[in-house]
Amino acid sequence: MSLVDLDETDKAILRILLIDARTPYSKIARMLGLSEATVYLRVKRLKEKGVLRGFYADVDAFKVGFNVLAFVLIKADPRRYKDVLEKLREIRSIVELYEVTGEYMGLAKIRTRSQEELVKVIDEIGGVEGVTGTYTMYVLKVLKEEKRLSI
Repeated sequence: MSLVDLDETDKAILRILLIDARTPYSKIARMLGLSEATVYLRVKRLKEKGVLRGFYADVDAFKVGFNVLAFVLIKADPRRYKDVLEKLREIRSIVELYEVTGEYMGLAKIRTRSQEELVKVIDEIGGVEGVTGTYTMYVLKVLKEEKRLSI
């Protein structure tokens, strides 16, 4: 992963898209005093460089029935480390997965519709060959969940 050099115009475009990814290029162009073609080319370049990975709807998970949120710390046999990560990436209820330092090698963010479903996912994680232990933290209340970066 390499850092992409962004000028102030790139940053301004990103700030607008972070507020509303559906903002038309024509409106962005008017807001920034640029041509629509310039905005189009800038966004295209940001996509090609991997800065913009996609445009997504921000859905409230709780309002669509995913009422259970948990974080699971995962320990694994160091010799099976890469295999474990690949298997964990395949588990659908794991919505985010991080490689971390310290006593645990991975951190998984899990969203399910019920506690019973969460138990099944934790059992599935524990059943991955090479996993030696887990530590689960059940979220009682979300206090802040920000998806926008301060660019």
